[in-house]
Amino acid sequence: MALVNGNYLKLKAGYLFPEIGRRVKAFSEANPDAALIRLGIGDVTEPLPQACRDAMKNAIDEMGTRDGFHGYGPEQGYAWLREAIAKHDFQSRGCDISAEEIFVSDGSKCDSSNILDILGEGNRIAVTDPVYPVYVDSNVMAGRTGDANEGGQYGGLSYLPITAANDFTAPLPSSPVDLIYLCFPNNPTGAVASREQLKSWVDYALEHKALILFDAAYEAFIQDPAIPHSIFEIEGARQCAIEFRSFSKNAGFTGTRCALTVVPKGLMGTSATGEQVELWGLWNRRQSTKFNGVSYIVQRGAEAVYSEQGQAEVKALISFYMENAAIIRRELSAAGLTIYGGEHAPYVWIKTPEGMDSWGFFDHLLNKANVVGTPGSGFGAAGEGYFRLSAFNSRSNVDEAMRRIRAL
Repeated sequence: MALVNGNYLKLKAGYLFPEIGRRVKAFSEANPDAALIRLGIGDVTEPLPQACRDAMKNAIDEMGTRDGFHGYGPEQGYAWLREAIAKHDFQSRGCDISAEEIFVSDGSKCDSSNILDILGEGNRIAVTDPVYPVYVDSNVMAGRTGDANEGGQYGGLSYLPITAANDFTAPLPSSPVDLIYLCFPNNPTGAVASREQLKSWVDYALEHKALILFDAAYEAFIQDPAIPHSIFEIEGARQCAIEFRSFSKNAGFTGTRCALTVVPKGLMGTSATGEQVELWGLWNRRQSTKFNGVSYIVQRGAEAVYSEQGQAEVKALISFYMENAAIIRRELSAAGLTIYGGEHAPYVWIKTPEGMDSWGFFDHLLNKANVVGTPGSGFGAAGEGYFRLSAFNSRSNVDEAMRRIRAL
């Protein structure tokens, strides 16, 4: 008899986005003529930059020749891409990060889950609330938590509420923890962390010998030059942090798949016997064993992001989505809703109307305006009473969605 992983049975009824999909599917089947506008999941809509498309076409042509053909590549990524990332994304900002410390992958969602492979089961874990569901669910699946309570919070996790009451600033844990998940600009609230706030986290991690897992998937959307784009802009972070990044949002690679994880050399963990172990070596071994690398064609496309043309096209994409966010903020504020986020991130975080919970507001917008968003409670207990709209869509769809919502 094949036994199942019982930890999966502890998961709540369904992952947030499949549940949204189920409700939307049921609505569409009952209302086949409804013109839905989807502002829910953070999937981009605009075409890949021309520079990336040209680079991938050239790579395909190379693959059609004997001399230019590439089979298995390095599991860590090709050196030329890792060097471009190190130079443009980190060293240009004063971060002491080398190409060897960058691991190219097929998604930061995957990496933020897979990193648990090299971390022990006894770690005390802190997550913000609301939170990107993958951080929590991957720990549940790996057996790192207890059962969920009625509010959906799992035993064994320390939840750090980020709400309007604390200006969406993640509070330091009241008791020591070993692993800390941080995401800034934040998904789902759109909040950012100042240099001083990130320094307080680095200082905490160094004092308590904790590890920060820092998700910077939305760093390209930061508009204020004073706001750090990387945890490694903070002194001491090399000794306490791993960073995840993605080409999905800035360059539209959601369907192309390319991301990266930064694991500094010299970053140490502790074995069950108290021995200090370098995490870089463990992650390198994990990737070499369980991952065959991102395709040559896709990596050439990612490399083109750092060309002069690529940088201009990516900047234009980001500006387009941030203009969408500005429209959403303006129109919903005019409609009398309380709005947060949307200034340094492609997400607008909305206070639900009086007397309506987040799933109730979801159903209201779906049925009355034919607009799909994301209920805040799906991101955690502290997300109840909030709602997320994504700026990833065409301008015409955003304008029409706002017209429909204001009409309500």
